[in-house]
Amino acid sequence: MGFTSDLLDIVLTSSAFSALLLFVPLFHLFRFLFSPFIKISKRHETLAGKVVLITGASSGIGEALAYQYARRGARLALVARRVVRLRAVLDQALRLGAPDAIMIPADVSKIEDAQRFVDKTIHHFGQLDHLVNNAGINQVKFFEEFSVNFSNLAPIMDINFWGSVYATHFAVPHLRKSKGKIVVISSLSGWCSLPKLSFYSASKAAMISFFESLRAEFGSDIGITIVTPGPVKSEMIDPKTWPVESAERCAEAIVKSTCRGDLYLIEPSWFRIGVWLNWLFPSLLEWLSHFKMPNDTVAKRNN
Repeated sequence: MGFTSDLLDIVLTSSAFSALLLFVPLFHLFRFLFSPFIKISKRHETLAGKVVLITGASSGIGEALAYQYARRGARLALVARRVVRLRAVLDQALRLGAPDAIMIPADVSKIEDAQRFVDKTIHHFGQLDHLVNNAGINQVKFFEEFSVNFSNLAPIMDINFWGSVYATHFAVPHLRKSKGKIVVISSLSGWCSLPKLSFYSASKAAMISFFESLRAEFGSDIGITIVTPGPVKSEMIDPKTWPVESAERCAEAIVKSTCRGDLYLIEPSWFRIGVWLNWLFPSLLEWLSHFKMPNDTVAKRNN
């Protein structure tokens, strides 16, 4: 049995790697040559009149998504903790073309709040077409710098992971009725972790795995687009530390990808190289990561 297992390891691993080296370049060459025609023929969802619930809508990607959906005529339910900021986003979304919008101050990490903002959305609009799980928190720090008491880290998982789980749980019956979609704002850190982002990366990886499982469970009933942005300009990212993309450009790509029915979106697209390196050459990515580490040491929330 040991000999057979060793033989299969050698034969299957080398065969799979050879096939991958052959397939990946050809696949991306095909996409490069024919993607303009594919995009033209592929059906895009029309958002006019659709109801979109966005968590973490008071700043960053969530705010930019509110404006992108508004420009396309969607009706909005905007959720965040900061009432003043949320009011400003609501007013701007209405100016940009949203025919109707409501704000619901709430904390996504509280299950009773999640039920309340989904119920209020349905009560006001009578339907739900897109749920955007965007609210998030980050803490940038070496693992050994944390105190023995890890309870202060619970909000990272409570908000990033459980906040998405709670909102999704209450939204699913309504999304089934509308054949709607779930947009999951994870992070590139969920695919390939970096130093000082251990707990953040763990929470984002949990989101990816959870919603991949839900995709298998839901089938065609509910579409799920998992978004893994690289550094995007927001309250959570220091532009002096990383080359960042604007939240507006990222949000535009997310809405277009969601309307196409994409399963995944890595934005900006050139960050795919990080995922490829992690899959094919993990030791190289680990070596490179030591040359670029985030320096912030404070927790920041974008909701």
